[in-house]
Amino acid sequence: MDLAIRDIAHHKGKFIATVIGVGLLFAVVLSMNGIYRGFIYEGLSVIHVTSPDLWVVERYRGGPFNEQSTVPEFFHYSIEALDGVEEASPFIFYGVERIINGNRKRFTIIGYDIFKGLGGPQNLSAGRQIEQAHYEMVAHEKLGFKLGDKIPLGLHTYSVVGLFKTGTAMDGEPLVYLSLPDAQEILYQRDNEEIRNQRERLQQTLTGSGLLTSTQAKKYISLLGTNTHSVNAQLVKLMPGADPAAVSKKIENSLYFSVYSNKQQIDLMMEGRLAKPRKQLLLFRVILLIVSVVIISLVIYTFTMEKIRSIAVMKLIGAPNLVIVRLVLEQALLLTACSYAFGLGVIHNTYQYFPRFVQLTPFDDLVTFLITLAGAIIASSLGIWQALKTQPALALGGH
Repeated sequence: MDLAIRDIAHHKGKFIATVIGVGLLFAVVLSMNGIYRGFIYEGLSVIHVTSPDLWVVERYRGGPFNEQSTVPEFFHYSIEALDGVEEASPFIFYGVERIINGNRKRFTIIGYDIFKGLGGPQNLSAGRQIEQAHYEMVAHEKLGFKLGDKIPLGLHTYSVVGLFKTGTAMDGEPLVYLSLPDAQEILYQRDNEEIRNQRERLQQTLTGSGLLTSTQAKKYISLLGTNTHSVNAQLVKLMPGADPAAVSKKIENSLYFSVYSNKQQIDLMMEGRLAKPRKQLLLFRVILLIVSVVIISLVIYTFTMEKIRSIAVMKLIGAPNLVIVRLVLEQALLLTACSYAFGLGVIHNTYQYFPRFVQLTPFDDLVTFLITLAGAIIASSLGIWQALKTQPALALGGH
């Protein structure tokens, strides 16, 4: 007769309630594992999706994601003229918030040269790439757009021609791809009243000093407008066999930019913008794991202590120690395994409803289970030690 199973059946309600309570705690621990992994995945997602051979940014900047970088758009011609460079393409990246169809949506716009294709969307789940120079977009499925939808942005309306699932900004916001001129227009576009006010201020400045007449000032005001031909980075594709380090040095020395490989760009993000949030999430992850191990250990130890008098009765009637050890250890393992299985089932069926991406991995699930199992074994060992010390006289009311 399996005493552990019989005891659980006798206290079925209590066992189920404990499994649900501890299982929900395990679900929280596993969700924190997924949130931590998902945070890193989303933080680096746009780098992995874009994935050029080299990133060329403003000198001494860690851009375009770790900090702001501004590069003249036309410099891709100069980069392409260098030995080892097969292709260079301008790239712009910025976040926006707009009210679309009555709903407030946040997303990040990426503008790229649609004819070269560097920096464009990858692995479309529906539709096609952008083919026209203006008024087409490819959007992330998280935004809820459908193929053919007309999306107003700025002064124009854009047709959704493609959808994709992979790729978000560092803050988890979905991406929207536009042609480079369209993305620049939306970024630098100003309100008409603001443009008029700026022109009036410039006119007063130019004529107030007496250097120019009103007619001359109006002639030059148009030349002092905002330059919209700037980007955040130039993406570089190298020729087969080209040395990335040598090409990077040429670009830095001759054109006075900073150049990073894909790996260096990832390291910049991990050590910069993602560093503190990542460490904080890791700390919460460790704390939750410790708390869950302590709680399951206390539950198992309490379960064992509640059976002390029953164990004393078993010893009184001559039950061998092996039977007692099996009773305590088997119950501890069953409680841990059932609780963990319940928590695992809960999180794997609910993680898709979290507001941010949760990346659950078999490795994290296995490591968490092994750690909690180790805690359960330690707690049952303490319970076994107490049980084996129990005197049979306790069954008769002794001490």
